[in-house]
Formats: sequence, structure tokens, C-alpha cells
Amino acid sequence: MEAPKEFTGFTPQTILFLKELKANNNREWFNEHKQVYQEALLQPFQSLAAMLTPAMYNIDPQFDLRPSKMLSRIYRDIRFSPNKDPYKSSMWLNFQQVATHWENFPGYFAELNTEHFMLGMGLFMPKRKIMDYFREEIDYSRDSFKEMAEKALTAGFEVAGDVYKRPIPNTLPGFYQPWIQRKNVYVIKTIPLSDERIYSAAIALQLMDDFSQIAGLYHFMKEVVKEAP
Repeated sequence: MEAPKEFTGFTPQTILFLKELKANNNREWFNEHKQVYQEALLQPFQSLAAMLTPAMYNIDPQFDLRPSKMLSRIYRDIRFSPNKDPYKSSMWLNFQQVATHWENFPGYFAELNTEHFMLGMGLFMPKRKIMDYFREEIDYSRDSFKEMAEKALTAGFEVAGDVYKRPIPNTLPGFYQPWIQRKNVYVIKTIPLSDERIYSAAIALQLMDDFSQIAGLYHFMKEVVKEAP
């Protein structure tokens, strides 16, 4: 297999392709523009994945860093999706565990869509018992967790996830509530498409820096999953 080209950023053509695909989401149009897809979207993402791989290995050697596992597919699986468009108008990188139940573990992602560039990390599909233990560990490690959480917030991330309709009773101060009143929890950061870093290798360097800023929080979440009863 040919080695990925050096990552030099995305291009305005990348964004234009995604927007046109969103407006013309059919096989005929896609097949006519398949070369544009490969050159403007797929190849840059493959190059970005290769550039990020050493940094992500340093964060966690147990990430599945095979290219086929890191990169999303443009083709939508419409069998179980209410959206029957055959293609996704976005592409993303995933950094997940090599594990039987990988979906319970925290993971990183970086996504480009028609509205912005987005990156984040967290527990996206944890079992309830994992979130229960997550809350217990926050209560037990209040100071150290707060330090990790503040580092993420200072780096420009926001805490997100599905909130319970009824608040869970607890004795933690207000700072912790956005983290514990959720069915799943993650941090997310958006970068507007007008940001020039997206169109150069600078976006890869920004990802490396941002991902390192939340590495402590990642390992906290990973330990929660490993130790949850």
C-alpha cells in the first residue's frame, strides 16, 4: 500500500465537496465526483491520521491505530438509520481501544463537516454502571478531577452529553454538576471553517496540543471503565 502523502491541511475544495455532496446526496453525483472525494477529502484525512498516529500512541499505546479503524467511511449504513442518504457529508478520525467492549471505553475524535471542524474525547456509549462509578470516583477524587477538568475547559473544550431529566441527588459543589448529571459525558471543541489553521498543517499541531491537554481526563475515564464493578 502506498504511504500517505504529507499532510498540508485541507483545502477550500474539501469544504466545497462536502457541501455539494450534502446537496446532491445520490450515487450518480458521487460517482461523477469520486476523484474529487479521493483527492480533496480522503487523502488529506489519511495523511492527517498518519501524522497524528505517533502522538496518539504516546497518549495510549492501546489505541487501535490501524488506518482502517481510525478513519470513518463516506458510505452510510442505511439499514438501521432513519437517514437514507447513501453518503455522509462529513468525515472523522476515531481513536479507540483495541478491546472487545471498546464502546464502553473513552475515545478521541476529530471531525470535519459542512459547518465546522470539531474535536473531542469522552465516554460516548458507556453502560449505566460505568457512569455510576464515574460519579463515585469524581466524589472520591474531587481535587484531582477538578484540576483535569479545568485544564480541559481552559483549553477551550466544553462538557457535553445527554442530561438526565431528573437530577441525580448528590453533595458535590456546582462545578461538578455538568459532569455528573449525564448518561454519557465528553468534552468537545469546535473550530470555525474560517480558521486558517484548517487549511495548513497547523491544524494537526493544534490537534496534538489539544489532545494532550485532555490526556489526564482521558486516563481518568479509562481507569473508571477498567475498575467499574
